[in-house]
Amino acid sequence: MSPAALYEIFSRLKAANPKPATELEYGSPFELLVAVMLSAQATDRSVNQATRELFPLANTPEKILFLGEASLREAIKRIGLYKTKAKNILLTCTLLIERHGGRVPQTREQLEALPGVGRKTANVVLNTAFGQPTIAVDTHIFRVSNRTGIAPGKTVLEVELKLLERVPEAFRHDAHHWLILHGRYVCVARKPRCSLCLIHDLCEYPHKGPMADPPAGSSREWMAGDLDEV
Repeated sequence: MSPAALYEIFSRLKAANPKPATELEYGSPFELLVAVMLSAQATDRSVNQATRELFPLANTPEKILFLGEASLREAIKRIGLYKTKAKNILLTCTLLIERHGGRVPQTREQLEALPGVGRKTANVVLNTAFGQPTIAVDTHIFRVSNRTGIAPGKTVLEVELKLLERVPEAFRHDAHHWLILHGRYVCVARKPRCSLCLIHDLCEYPHKGPMADPPAGSSREWMAGDLDEV
């Protein structure tokens, strides 16, 4: 895919959604870190339901440690792998207090040293909480990058590095959110909604469906939140 096509793709995504944001609900870097840790193999919707119960009770490392493992498990039990996630959150809270004064660190190395925090989680926190131009590749971004030709790769890391190389600098900070939303609501796994796609003419997917007339209403209708999550 040419640099001109890439620039046009992200120009359109920006025009449709100038200020994209995560669908996870949070009020601090620590709340975001916990929410992203919970989001592995879970939908943002289910995570938000759990954190709406958890954060009013405990939303700092100290408060979560005081809450204890049993109560933490109870608050997040709707989330898959909740027992392992509760254990990692408690260990992370301990290390945040011991090593970082209770604050969320702002480097990849320090974040990835926390239990249950991998590269993807670190990238989300660095990007969303601290404004760094990182790109966290989840299943949606991996699919969109390969299917469209934006940044094809066989591994998550390969796709991430290609995106960092190919996405124009002006769009790099928000590329993560645009691609996730596009993959979640338009370029879905089983049957992509090609008729709603803003980048249909630039997409290199050989099996793409036809493009319909642009939907009436808001320019953001193509990724409206009432569409089913995948």
